[in-house]
Amino acid sequence: MSATGHALALHGLTKRYGSFTAVDDVSLRIERGQFLTLLGPSGSGKTTILMCIAGFVAPTAGAVLLDGRDITALPPEKRDFGMVFQGYALFPHMTVAENVAFPLRVRRMGAAERQEKVRAALDLVQLDRFADRLPRQLSGGQQQRVALARALVFDPALLLLDEPLSALDKKLRAELQEELKALHRRVGRTFVNVTHDQEEALSLSDRVAILNHGKLVQEGAPAALYEKPRTRFVADFLGKSNFLHGTVREAHPGGFAVMAGGTRVIQAIAPDAPRPAAGTPALLSLRPEKIALLGEAETAENAVDGRILSWSYLGAGFAINVATQDLGALRVTLPSWGAPFAPAEGMPVRLGWSATASVPVAEDAD
Repeated sequence: MSATGHALALHGLTKRYGSFTAVDDVSLRIERGQFLTLLGPSGSGKTTILMCIAGFVAPTAGAVLLDGRDITALPPEKRDFGMVFQGYALFPHMTVAENVAFPLRVRRMGAAERQEKVRAALDLVQLDRFADRLPRQLSGGQQQRVALARALVFDPALLLLDEPLSALDKKLRAELQEELKALHRRVGRTFVNVTHDQEEALSLSDRVAILNHGKLVQEGAPAALYEKPRTRFVADFLGKSNFLHGTVREAHPGGFAVMAGGTRVIQAIAPDAPRPAAGTPALLSLRPEKIALLGEAETAENAVDGRILSWSYLGAGFAINVATQDLGALRVTLPSWGAPFAPAEGMPVRLGWSATASVPVAEDAD
């Protein structure tokens, strides 16, 4: 199979259904060979964008460009894109090999070349020994691989994925995430994936575009989005976060201080970042895993006392809710291995975190 990807660009993409705007002026560029995930809650516009890219939905405004060429008006069959649907859409009366061969038969490819391409595609997804089976004789994960092989067999310009793992159980989904990422590396194709699963987006993607109410809220590398969310929505949707509300007390060269009730919170910021003025409201996002439980002799740049409200054992760690006087209930995630104590409801604790652990974020627009 070819190992060259193609670049895709969306310019001001908009889709309206009467008075309802499903996609609102979205501009985005996907580089050759990248794995981009469109991430957002139900109704955020991610699937509509994918359907516009595929050609199944005509945008109200804007353009879809492939390698700089406007393909907005091109019908789906002329775009040469592979697509994997949520339900796989395999033909139940066809064998695995016949399902994979179907796009080649439509293209009137000769039998010998068709057979060779099917063999290579099934080998790529490690299903060559299942070529003569029917879809009902396969597991859900195997059916998903057949759908991937069928979408890749004709060397598509792009591979579009519409929540292809959502029907699988959690363990199998995690395994296939690794396989899909490895497959992307092997074929070198440009992949565009749609999901509402944050873990899937983080683990699979080179870049993630987060959508809400039809708008592109933030896009970038997974680590950058997780560590530096710009808004409360991004911080809350991509993972979990505590939000500290307060008022800026004073600014200093390394950052600023926020008063949240009677608690002073030190916040570090980049040297070139603007310093907020004293008296202005501030909102900080603090990830649960960046909070530590302090021992009697330990100190931290930020510290607060509290009591455990509730806790859960998650195998690899504890998820603990701690009630504090000024900051409300804080979620804390601690590794269970080597934990210095067994959590109990009502237990007094002291929490600490560094000035770099939290991130200033903007409140979401109404």
